[in-house]
Amino acid sequence: MVDVLWAPWRGVYLTGPKPDECIFCRARDAKDPQEQYVLSTSPVVVMLNKFPYATAHLMVAPRRHTADFAGLPASESCELITAVQRAAAILQKIYKPDGMNIGLNLGTAAGAGFADHLHWHVVPRWAGDTNFMPVVAGVKVMPDHLAAIYEKLKPHFSSR
Repeated sequence: MVDVLWAPWRGVYLTGPKPDECIFCRARDAKDPQEQYVLSTSPVVVMLNKFPYATAHLMVAPRRHTADFAGLPASESCELITAVQRAAAILQKIYKPDGMNIGLNLGTAAGAGFADHLHWHVVPRWAGDTNFMPVVAGVKVMPDHLAAIYEKLKPHFSSR
């Protein structure tokens, strides 16, 4: 007997059309933030990654559409890093990961999927959270659905 693990969001990402518009600007301007898994848009955009590397993978981006990391004004840089720190603290409190990957990919060659709008990744990690499934079966096992993660995290980003 073979168990089937479904990860339909990966198939949509891999084979589906890529958005023409910036996902961070769309998230910033969303009429229904929950539909885009937007946790906060002020002072920066914080959202769940719809195609996560791990459970509760967040992205933090400036409200302004820019890829110029070196040219960010100090005030904007401060807002971004403060939001990254806050996101990490919330993830630590709610999910209690063993560690985190926090990083910024600048440019397509560096791995940025959306190179025109810089963004930080905040990825909680647990001991043993990587295994053979992505290699052997092409499947990443996520224990929580994005909607459930959103519901757990949203109250912590709404309160200031």
